[in-house]
Amino acid sequence: MSLVMLLPLSTGRANAADETSQAARQFAIVIDDFGNGMNGTEEILKLPVKITVAVMPFMPTTKQDAEEAHRLGHDVIVHMPMEPNQGRKEWLGPGAITADLSDAEIRKRVEEAIDNVPYAVGMNNHMGSKITANERIMRIVVAVCKERGLFFLDSRTTFKTVVPKVTEELGVPALGNNVFLDDVYTEQHVAKQMTIAKKYLEDHDTCIVIGHVGPPGKKTAAVLLASIPSMQSNGHVQFVKLSNLVPSLSGDPFILPNP
Repeated sequence: MSLVMLLPLSTGRANAADETSQAARQFAIVIDDFGNGMNGTEEILKLPVKITVAVMPFMPTTKQDAEEAHRLGHDVIVHMPMEPNQGRKEWLGPGAITADLSDAEIRKRVEEAIDNVPYAVGMNNHMGSKITANERIMRIVVAVCKERGLFFLDSRTTFKTVVPKVTEELGVPALGNNVFLDDVYTEQHVAKQMTIAKKYLEDHDTCIVIGHVGPPGKKTAAVLLASIPSMQSNGHVQFVKLSNLVPSLSGDPFILPNP
């Protein structure tokens, strides 16, 4: 996981200060690591705004978490485990994409992961600093997303990512993380990262942040819950699901699978 604020893939910069000062800025909260009954699951799902829930496939509560998130009106995406440059393979969970796999096995694992997460409308990477920098592998992953009508969110765990290049070439809608909220597991750090995200919104019309259930889950939920009212108070910040930020390549609204 990166510890820095990251630059956007396709989140837009304001064309003019007066134009964006009048329009509501769009703020998308993505929460990773659902699917394993992790701490903070209930608190995150109860947040009073729409969010995007990234669910790991083949885990004990994968289907339960995805179905509950969908019932509550949140977006569901596949949190696809991918090999990092550093770290243990056992941290990845079942069905992970690793660099030693054949093309056919990569395709099979991505298809099975999508099938295992109900209501998925997109995908992002769990870890994956090694894989998202590998053009051969990401071309297969993105091709399957295209076939299934899914967008791809680059969690931006490496500055060497090839996701922008591959998604553009294959014609798949893509977004990029701007701020990791909870790479340090304290409320003070999450609050600091939220301040960074708010500052980012002063110069951009959208911001995507990623947090996690698990060790920081309840802390992240508490900071988000405390931050939402003030961000909404002036009407200049709109909390949205990722699917609201995804344009089709033709400029028409993105058509989601599993309506």
